[in-house]
Amino acid sequence: MIRRPLLLASALLAAIGLSGCKEEPAAPQATATPAVEHFQWKMVTAWPKNYPGLGTAAERLAERVSAMSNGRLTIKVYAGGELVPPLEVFDAVSRGTAELGHGAAYYWKGKVPAAQFFTAVPFGLSTSEMNAWLSKGGGQALWDEAYAPYGVKPMVVGNTGMQMGGWYNKEINSLDDLKGLKIRMPGLGGEVLSKLGATTVNLPGGEVFTALQTNAIDATDWVSPYNDLAFGLHKAAKFYYYPGWQEPQAVLELLINQKALDSLPADLQAILTEAARAASQDMLDDYVYHNAMALDELKQQGTLLKRFPDEVLTAMQRESEVVLGELAAQSELNGRIWASMQAFQAQVSQMHQLSEKELYNWR
Repeated sequence: MIRRPLLLASALLAAIGLSGCKEEPAAPQATATPAVEHFQWKMVTAWPKNYPGLGTAAERLAERVSAMSNGRLTIKVYAGGELVPPLEVFDAVSRGTAELGHGAAYYWKGKVPAAQFFTAVPFGLSTSEMNAWLSKGGGQALWDEAYAPYGVKPMVVGNTGMQMGGWYNKEINSLDDLKGLKIRMPGLGGEVLSKLGATTVNLPGGEVFTALQTNAIDATDWVSPYNDLAFGLHKAAKFYYYPGWQEPQAVLELLINQKALDSLPADLQAILTEAARAASQDMLDDYVYHNAMALDELKQQGTLLKRFPDEVLTAMQRESEVVLGELAAQSELNGRIWASMQAFQAQVSQMHQLSEKELYNWR
């Protein structure tokens, strides 16, 4: 008779033997981690380095894109003149010298006449109206069409809001005072003043103070108190005129080389788009806040604020309609852009007559 302890020992040994015969589970195979592609882009700008509002907005955009993409898309920002001259930003992006550009569309009017519609139109859309026309009213598609032949994709990347009428060393009391006036004013506003007898020039921002101080020009528009104070224009001119009839708002644009954009994965394209939208709001907030602070400072330093006479504003508005009509007649595309913008302005003005305008009048 086999004793119980021996039976238990035999069973245990059998179990150990059977377990040794089982297949060992296969070790998990190592899977290769796909390489993360990184993109290093250049952005050329039309602004002095770290210039308040304009130059800093470009830097902030680059920082935002790098953070949102976790470093997969990095952008090196070049001030105007560092890589290309300020007024050659569009060409640099079109050629692929830089993947991105930061500037104002009317600077390229010699190459793309339609571009002038996409910065500012005299006596035209306000900031909120312009943004709505571009994003909802068909303006962006027209802007894309204008730049497509050059391999460039435009985006809104900011807005300065309504600007001032400019700095003058000559008082404007009548239309006669505009005749022979040498003024720096780009875009459509400059063409309007030319029709009224002024001589207009297009200078990059970095040259404006010296030209005004040395009497190479009699007057200049630039932006608004925030930027004008930074340039010290109050030290070079006596009179600060308003309203900014020539630029009721001013779009800043992000120029993107189309081939470079197409090379980005979809998520990085989305990041660039949303970063530009965020930069637009950030810039507008910047200007609303700092313009108020800077205007106080300019007044404390003795700046003489002057309003254009009604006679002068009426003539400017009349000639603006002529200039815009001539621009619209230059091409079928120009005609469609101007018709779209006019129709949108007529539509939204009805609402704003009852809302913003009434509130501003009362407060």
